[in-house]
Amino acid sequence: MPRKKAADRVGPVKTRSRGGCKECRTSRVRCDRQKPVCSRCREKGLACSTQLVLKWESEFVSRGLAFGRAGVWSKSSPAAGARTKSSPDSLFLDDREWCPLPTVEYWGFVNSGVSTFERPDQVNVACDELNAVVLRGRDGFDYDSARGLHGGRAINIVSSTSGLQGLPDPMASLSMFPQLAERSQGHLFDYYLQQVCPRTTASSKLSSPFASIILPFCLSASPTLFNAIQALGACHWSRFDSTYSVVGLRLKSEALRGLSTRLATEGSLRCSADPEVLVIMMMLCLYEIVDNCDQRWTVHLKGAKDLIRLRRQQQTALSKTNGAQDPVSGFAELFFAFQDVMGRTACGEEVLFGSDYWHEHERTIDLWMGCSPELVSILSSITELSRTRRQLTSFSARSAFSHRAASLGRQLETLVQEIDNPEDTMLHSAAELKRLAAMLYLHCALYGASPTTPLVASYVRNILRLVSDLLDSGCLVSMTWPVFVAAVELNPLHDEVWSDSADGTAVYGRPLVLHALAAMAESSVSNIARTRAVIVKVWQARDADMLIRSPVDTSDCNDWEWYIAPVSSAMSLA
Repeated sequence: MPRKKAADRVGPVKTRSRGGCKECRTSRVRCDRQKPVCSRCREKGLACSTQLVLKWESEFVSRGLAFGRAGVWSKSSPAAGARTKSSPDSLFLDDREWCPLPTVEYWGFVNSGVSTFERPDQVNVACDELNAVVLRGRDGFDYDSARGLHGGRAINIVSSTSGLQGLPDPMASLSMFPQLAERSQGHLFDYYLQQVCPRTTASSKLSSPFASIILPFCLSASPTLFNAIQALGACHWSRFDSTYSVVGLRLKSEALRGLSTRLATEGSLRCSADPEVLVIMMMLCLYEIVDNCDQRWTVHLKGAKDLIRLRRQQQTALSKTNGAQDPVSGFAELFFAFQDVMGRTACGEEVLFGSDYWHEHERTIDLWMGCSPELVSILSSITELSRTRRQLTSFSARSAFSHRAASLGRQLETLVQEIDNPEDTMLHSAAELKRLAAMLYLHCALYGASPTTPLVASYVRNILRLVSDLLDSGCLVSMTWPVFVAAVELNPLHDEVWSDSADGTAVYGRPLVLHALAAMAESSVSNIARTRAVIVKVWQARDADMLIRSPVDTSDCNDWEWYIAPVSSAMSLA
């Protein structure tokens, strides 16, 4: 029976439904669009789906097929509906030049979600942020990625799949601590010595004070200190093997119980005279920094401050201030004071440890701090001076502020940090990196400089160049604070920081920072995940203000106080 012509048809023309399910459209039949399953799919037992299917022109062209209806048929041609032999685009396939796509790494995305706008002052270190900086493979640590990010130098990390069999017999090297063999947890103490301690100093020549000072002291230590050290080792190991998080939590609970028992039975005054108490609090503080880096680590910081204050008062009363301080107590005091100074540079909160913990003219680089005590003293003064900026009401006060700021700037410019071993170039470079970051921090905190200031852009470029060189050389320790300072002062409108002189390739600031954080994630005792989350939060805030063209009112607060301080509470940047 011949088909009816269009003029002889009665009623509306039936066309294919645009809202039909995928099965009906594939079979080129009309779909009745019943919900949740259309009649045809229900009768045939098919999966009824109306999801959108994306089709790419390049895929159709590579298969020699026409893409859509363009250039395929024409109603104006004598044979309507007749398909052409080839689409016009297929004639120029040989003349097309495809641009190479850049390699997209897993750390190359900074996404904004609803929470970014609903809670602009809150930083949530979510699982995706943590995974973005942890180098893990399917079986644990990704050795190939780590070797590439660390400039070819593979770090000796215990594989999470090997368990305890991946370690040499720990008791062979810890025969001096028989109490560890009884508890069958000597491998955690061994992990602390072999994996945690090397991550606490940038020196490639000297041993970390966490080993050289703490290890001899452990010969006469109580089980509480061993619990705290092993808890820190288990917490850090849990980055590679999550099963150790439970072990670390149990050991931390035992250490806390032992510490609280001593404080309750012996009293604060007597405990303040025992260096072991400070070392226990130091290990527990590091545990909280490695674990979540939230307000809990500052509890140990404030508790240590009270004990150190009591200890110094007692020494003064007994006229022992001129006596030589034992190395364990001195190192513990330095640890807490340095944590306080570096953390306050970001948030500008009130000082806990004063300037009497530093020798203002001591220029020898400290192994733990990665810089000289004089530089730390200058940083503490900059933070304290920035807190008084908005309280300047008189001309004389503003003049004194300017004079003091200029004096600190000259100190930083002329500061030459000395090193005991001239061949320890990595430690010297880490100290210079901190000095450059201190110059940048001074101009932002005291002079109100912002990413658009040419001087800020120059310091950011110099810092990131040195960071790139240190990454290539395999030095990944003692860079957290300099990377943070440079990252939060990147200009979102001019992210290209320099061009490679060899091939002219542009180097961009944000990818370099994320690359550096990814490399540092498992090579330091700092909590890089929280540092990265704060940096991303600052970038998102700058991008949002750039879109709405909202300038910062520098009469009330400067750029640092507007973008960085509100989201940087309880950060550990030491």
